[in-house]
Amino acid sequence: MAVEDLHSALISNGEDHVKHSEQKSFLVSLAKWVLKSAMWLIFVVWIALFSVVATGFGVTYYSDWVGATDGTLFGETGSLMLLFCPPLMAIAFLAVPYIIFRGQDEEQLQQKETKKAKYSLWTFPVLVEGPLGVVSAAEMIGIVLFIVFVLSAIYFDTSADFVILGANRESLTEEEEKCYLEILGLRFGLIGLFCLSFLFLPVSRGSVLLRLINIPFEHATRYHVWLGHLTMLLFTIHGLLFIVVWTVEGVLLDELLEWATIGFANLPGVIGLIAGLLMWITALPPVRRLNFEVFLYTHQFYVIFIVFLALHVGANVFAIAAGSIFIFILDRFLRFCQSRRVVDIISAKCHPCGTVELVLAKPENLRYNALSFVFLQVREVSWLQWHPFSVSSSPLDGKYHISVLIKAVGNWTEKLREYIMKSSEDVQCSGHNKITASVEGPYGHEIPYHMMYENLILVAGGIGISPFLAVLSDILHFVRQGKRCLPRNILVVWAVKRSDELPLLSAIVMESTCPSFSNKLNLETHIYITREYEPPLEEGKVQSSINSSLCPMSRRCGMSVLVGTGHNTWSGLYVMSSTAGFVILMYLVDIFYVNPFDIEAWWHLGILFLACMVASVFIFGGFVVGLWHLWDRRISAKEQCEDNAGRTETVAHKDSDEESLANFTSIHYGARPDFNDIFGTVSKNLGHVDVGVIVCGPSTLQSSVAKEIRSHNVTRQCSDPIFHFNSHTFNV
Repeated sequence: MAVEDLHSALISNGEDHVKHSEQKSFLVSLAKWVLKSAMWLIFVVWIALFSVVATGFGVTYYSDWVGATDGTLFGETGSLMLLFCPPLMAIAFLAVPYIIFRGQDEEQLQQKETKKAKYSLWTFPVLVEGPLGVVSAAEMIGIVLFIVFVLSAIYFDTSADFVILGANRESLTEEEEKCYLEILGLRFGLIGLFCLSFLFLPVSRGSVLLRLINIPFEHATRYHVWLGHLTMLLFTIHGLLFIVVWTVEGVLLDELLEWATIGFANLPGVIGLIAGLLMWITALPPVRRLNFEVFLYTHQFYVIFIVFLALHVGANVFAIAAGSIFIFILDRFLRFCQSRRVVDIISAKCHPCGTVELVLAKPENLRYNALSFVFLQVREVSWLQWHPFSVSSSPLDGKYHISVLIKAVGNWTEKLREYIMKSSEDVQCSGHNKITASVEGPYGHEIPYHMMYENLILVAGGIGISPFLAVLSDILHFVRQGKRCLPRNILVVWAVKRSDELPLLSAIVMESTCPSFSNKLNLETHIYITREYEPPLEEGKVQSSINSSLCPMSRRCGMSVLVGTGHNTWSGLYVMSSTAGFVILMYLVDIFYVNPFDIEAWWHLGILFLACMVASVFIFGGFVVGLWHLWDRRISAKEQCEDNAGRTETVAHKDSDEESLANFTSIHYGARPDFNDIFGTVSKNLGHVDVGVIVCGPSTLQSSVAKEIRSHNVTRQCSDPIFHFNSHTFNV
């Protein structure tokens, strides 16, 4: 009887546990749905504000709004700030718990292979060539909607003026015509501010908003580029219209140098526009590719652009775009704090093909996904330059290190390779040497989307194999651990110029990572060597690489966890405290400075407004960052105590078993990948399933793959697979 009671109790406990899990899952799903609905509602209302503000209804609504709120402490500035800033910040606040809840059911997101194959707007390429590059259906819809938004704003802002101008063209005086041109210039400036309200969001690398929509920074930079062109075009038209009027009046120089107290100050506007034009011109592809350093340095003029914009328009108008600028300042300050940490480069390896492999120290609690990247500054090479590199190691490869592969193709990378080779000689002579780096990141997808597909095609060009080494290692670790719903069919297509790059694939010790992986994973690799038509005579002889241990392993010299994509709770507290601090500082400035001294100059109020934004991040946000840093030190000290008994993790560079590689690798000399044939073969073998295609390589490679995916998806039969295009290429 006792055995039966025990058996019944165990069954009862099991049922209770299942019910509790189901209830918890339901509550999490409900909370996510409520948060998502609230964020969508706020976003639609925010966009509607921009859309109707210039219409007759919008003008009436704005007048009523100012009349109702003008009596508050902040006056009309507060009215505009309440109208345009809170919606964006409210979305940021709600995004924090949403991301936390989404992380709790991340395993449920990896159930895709149990679902029916279907198209996705985000992974269906619509445009595959042209100045915009590869554009997905979702991106195309966004582009069209934004163009409609801008055109409608231009129409509503200018149509009434043009109707009046056309109806009274013969009776208008020259002064009235010039007045209409000035009004038109103001309209274009206002629409430019609307675009500016979105411009800084894509370049906030660890922004909670990018994490919310699961768009990594390397993808979002394209949106920043598109918005930058449009914004500067509108601001340039805005400036040119006024220049035309002032030239006709013969007061061009006087107007350009005017710094008005009440109204718009012209000289700050001229300085800001010049800074913007310099950034715009040097960011154009021909200039950027010719001299990346010029683009990099002139783009720091964004500080001048923002400061003089605030001086030009004053606090009232600056409040329209303040939300996105504030989020960018939040991200920039956190990046500054993280990059202050000096990180040890534990070891370096120079491959014969000109690629450098660096192993960086990191703390155990620094989270990232396999498809991530970091920004590096090596002070021994340059104190100013930062460069992005894909992470080539899986988070499961080691607790205390992270690896990157760097191809020596430019001045900075060539200097890095030469310095490492020289350092290796110094190590042999003196027995010790040290290279340090500053790191920002890791950044990447909030969700490891490579784990969403049972069938994967990884297409790489040259050093583009780097992130796929991390992906393969990640999958092997998960397969070894017996995790469910992971990729099982993987095809790697790698195009390289020379055979001396092949050893890069040997960075993964497959058998050691996952013994007998071929029984659990269907892995196939096709390598295309485009500039060699037969195996080299010295094939089989492995060229030696220069391998150096540059400094001892030390978690005290590891990367900082102060990154926007890091700890969700601390990131949320940082955003909330900074926002609250901004309101408090604005209140104090108004009470103790603006009102007692009757500050009315627009430019003065504008710079005070911007100063409060920056100070709130430094003071209130900095306080949270300081606590976050102390928490990190405490956690690291605890890990060190637990690990002190015997830490056996090694970070030596690994050489794979070449025989195991040869079993699933085919090498094609003097040929390029025929993606029509590759995708056709996959279609015949897999049937009606989802196939994730991830591409990392030059724009021509991305366009070729996207073109074939679009063709196969459009002409596919019901029994054929659906290919999903994903790009992992960082284009600046």
